[in-house]
Amino acid sequence: MNPVLIEIAGFKIYWYTLFVLVSVFIAISLTQREGKRFGVKLDFIFNMCFWTVIFGLIGARVYYVIFNWDYFGQNLTQIPQMWNGGLAIHGGILAGLLTIYLYCKKYQVRMLRYLDFIVPALIFAQAIGRWGNFFNQEAHGTPTSASAISNFFTPDFVVQGMYINGVYYLPMFYYEFLACLLLFVFLLVIRRNKYIKVGSLTALYLVGYGAIRFFIEIYRTDALMIGAFKVAHIISVIMFLIGVVILMINVRKSKFEDLYNDTSNIEKGNF
Repeated sequence: MNPVLIEIAGFKIYWYTLFVLVSVFIAISLTQREGKRFGVKLDFIFNMCFWTVIFGLIGARVYYVIFNWDYFGQNLTQIPQMWNGGLAIHGGILAGLLTIYLYCKKYQVRMLRYLDFIVPALIFAQAIGRWGNFFNQEAHGTPTSASAISNFFTPDFVVQGMYINGVYYLPMFYYEFLACLLLFVFLLVIRRNKYIKVGSLTALYLVGYGAIRFFIEIYRTDALMIGAFKVAHIISVIMFLIGVVILMINVRKSKFEDLYNDTSNIEKGNF
C-alpha cells in the first residue's frame, strides 16, 4: 500500500492529506448549508469552521504527540509531519470545542445552537477521514485471517489492504467508517423532526460517537494509553455521559420549548 498519492519534483502529496482536505471541505459546506436555512451569514459560518479546523488539527496532533512523547521526544523534527498520520480525533474535538466556545462568546451567540449545525457534518468528515488511515495502514485491529474479515461483507480491496508484513489485521478503520456513516444518516433524519430540541443533535453525536469509539477501541492495537487504560475509552465514556445529561435536560422541557427547527429561535449576535 503506497501512502503517497502523487509525487512531483520531489514534492509528495499523501492520500492521508487528500482525505483530510476533502473531509474539511465537505464539512464546511454542509455546515454553511444548514446555517443558511436559519439566516446565518455564510462568512460567519465559514470563519467559525475555518478557525475550528485549524485549531482542531493542531489539537489533534498535540494530543497524539503528548501520548507518544517517548517517541516524539527523540524525534522532534517529526512532530509537524501530520501527513504521515498521527491525528487523534479526541484531541481535535476538544480543541475544536474550545475554539467554537470562544468564537460564539465573542459574537454573543449560543454555542449549542451552532454545535447542532456542525455535528452532522463533523461525523461525516470523520467517516471520510478514516480512509486516510487505510492508505497509511494504521488504525487497524488485532491479527486475524482474510476469511474472517470477508465474513463481515468487507470489500476485497480492504481485505488485501489489511495484509501488512505478512499478517491480516481487522480493518477497524472500515468498521468505524460504516458506523460514522450510519450515525450521520441518523442525525440527518432526526434533524428534520419538528420537536427536536436545541442541543439534542450535539447530545446524540456525543452518545453515538462515544459508543462507536468505545467499541472500536477494544480491538485497536495502536491505542494511546494512560497506564493500563486506553485514553479513548476514558474520553468516550465522558462524551457518552455528557450527551446523556444534555438529552435528560431536554426531555424535561415542554414539547414546544427551545425547538431546533424554529428558525426564529436563534441569536443574530453582533456579526
